[in-house]
Amino acid sequence: MRAYLDLVQNTLIQGYWKETRTGLRALTTFGQIFKHNMCGSFPLLTTKTMVYKSMWVELEGFIKGVTSKRWYQERNCNIWNEWSNPTNDDDNDLGPIYGYQWRRFNEVYDENDNGSFNGYDQLKNIVETLKNDPENRRMVCSAWNPIQIDSMALPPCHVLWNVVVIGNKINLLWHQRSCDLMLGVPFNIASYATLLLLLAQEADLSPGVLQGTFADCHIYENQIDGAREQLKRQPTSLPTVDLGDYNSIYTWSSENAILKNYNPHSKIDFGPIAV
Repeated sequence: MRAYLDLVQNTLIQGYWKETRTGLRALTTFGQIFKHNMCGSFPLLTTKTMVYKSMWVELEGFIKGVTSKRWYQERNCNIWNEWSNPTNDDDNDLGPIYGYQWRRFNEVYDENDNGSFNGYDQLKNIVETLKNDPENRRMVCSAWNPIQIDSMALPPCHVLWNVVVIGNKINLLWHQRSCDLMLGVPFNIASYATLLLLLAQEADLSPGVLQGTFADCHIYENQIDGAREQLKRQPTSLPTVDLGDYNSIYTWSSENAILKNYNPHSKIDFGPIAV
């Protein structure tokens, strides 16, 4: 997947060293773009082995509005293990993270926030608009809610996604404020690619272009060797995906999704995740 490797190479060549809240320096660039045509292949990185099942479980949790860490762990997804709601002592509570904002935007989460008693289902609104008014230009979903940031296990890195229908094709763009190029971004690419396919199926549209815009793109200092190793590897052919049988996007289960013809290079150890 050359488009992703270009992001890594640009950051290694043009990056500026910044201190970060994690205690690790990060080689950083601003304003990069990823683009992939979703007609045919699925953009899952092949220059290292990806744990794609965890990515699908996380997306399923976002679609269902899950805020329980245990729910993810029970499905062998450990992405959220390091975090929990900073406003209480319940280690299982992730707070009003991505899926909460997608399905119940700004609904009161606890007595300490200033949200509304009536949350707004952004995902449902987009699905209904795709079916009834597909040329609408207001199909936007925001995970960034300043009012509830302090109750989130982690402020959202990918803050917004937007779909645009042209002809019979649905295109999806997401914007990311903070981009861990070596660990986070490959998952984000595959996750939004899956969301695009689910929305296309739901609205009887053909998948078009997937695009990501990245503000703060960074490679942590303990990831540099792994990044250089990845650039030496020749990408293999991209896989395809069968999302399985399901009645609607709301009932889709990650357990039924199948990846086909995935032949990646071996795993690369990037060390402990920066938290």
